[in-house]
Amino acid sequence: MKLNKKITRVFMVLLIVPMFAVAQVDFNKRPDDDLGNVEDEFQEYFFEALKQKGIENYDKAIDALHKCLNLDSKKPVIYFELGKNYNKLKNFGAAEDNLKKAISMQPDNEWFLDELYDVYYQQDDINNAIKTIKQLVKYHPDYKEDLAALYFREKRYKQALELLDELDEQLGVSEARDAMRNDIYSITGNADDRIENLEQRIANNPNNEDNHLKLIYRYSQTGDKDKAYKAAQNLLKVKPDSKFVHLALYKFYLQDDKVEDAINSVKTVLTSPEINADAKTKVLKDFVAFVQKNPEYEGDLMDITALVDNNKDAQTHSDLGRYYLQAGDKVKALSNFKEALKQNPSDFKLIKDVLLLQLDIEDFKAVVKDGNEALELYPAQPILYLVNGVANNKLGNYKLAIENLEMGLDFLIDNPNMEGDFYSELSIAYKALNNISKSEAFAKKAQALKAQQ
Repeated sequence: MKLNKKITRVFMVLLIVPMFAVAQVDFNKRPDDDLGNVEDEFQEYFFEALKQKGIENYDKAIDALHKCLNLDSKKPVIYFELGKNYNKLKNFGAAEDNLKKAISMQPDNEWFLDELYDVYYQQDDINNAIKTIKQLVKYHPDYKEDLAALYFREKRYKQALELLDELDEQLGVSEARDAMRNDIYSITGNADDRIENLEQRIANNPNNEDNHLKLIYRYSQTGDKDKAYKAAQNLLKVKPDSKFVHLALYKFYLQDDKVEDAINSVKTVLTSPEINADAKTKVLKDFVAFVQKNPEYEGDLMDITALVDNNKDAQTHSDLGRYYLQAGDKVKALSNFKEALKQNPSDFKLIKDVLLLQLDIEDFKAVVKDGNEALELYPAQPILYLVNGVANNKLGNYKLAIENLEMGLDFLIDNPNMEGDFYSELSIAYKALNNISKSEAFAKKAQALKAQQ
């Protein structure tokens, strides 16, 4: 497939060669020679060729075109059509020969050159593709972008960048060209050129926020945090209402111990509809990590999370749950894990976290209910049978506890710690049912496993 699809070729044949010019003709007059018959025959074969090509009968199209050649071999469009049909059949040698013949007759025909370029490109004949496309660049800037891409493939990075610079100057920057430019910079490892290009863009157009943001990111990537910070401050001067600059500023403020400024930046990010959820999640996660080390700012964390109560995604709730768990607030931790689980109901880790926390705060009925639902999703996970058994023991449902625990043991593989927990709970259940012999047997098994550890 070619790099860029060129201008749509609608009724191209009629645009290329005025081969069927129509004059005023007296159709009642009998021809006094056979030229009229020849012209009619030519047209019949030519349009038959177009019809067959249109329904992808390329061999039949080629047969009809050869009949055209027998009648008139001086029309370049016949060779062009032959080249296109041979190209479709992947007969690249015949395609090249016919297209070169057409080009020799009309050297400046863009369509002929474009088809020949396609022939070379399909064969991965990049050198000939470059030679051909160099003839095409005068017709349309798209070809220049194709040429840059070919230079890129040939590792002629300097020439590719020169063309990209020309295109940016003529047409303005584009996402596709920037992607190619960044690929070149990444391959060559030339961070200075990348940064210099961005600085020049900013000098030419100081109000372009996107270039400022890219410069901040590139400085950060190279580890030059001072310049990245300065670039962020420059953007704030140029565009004081920028929301995206705060994606960088909050980190710099935290590093400089400007916590109030950092908090304001975090709030700006989290309340900005134009900033996507993934970016917001990362910012909130960073601030949660900061508060874990600096618990005196927990009140600010509460204020910040309140701003996004209706917009927190599963990851945000999960991160907050871990923060509260480390902080010792199991109720808030459980609340956040449950909210995360609502959004990702099949997340096994969240299921396990919720069940273990419910056990911890002694909400045994919830453990049994949620544990049974979890077993429908994960019937081979032994931990679910264990927590279910523990909760049923606590609720006095000893037979149900034994049923769950014995079933869970069938799924347990090579986990002595958990196996010991199963035996301990079975011992408790059998003792409650006054089956002392079984209770003691399981207690001994549990003690034996613990002694091995």
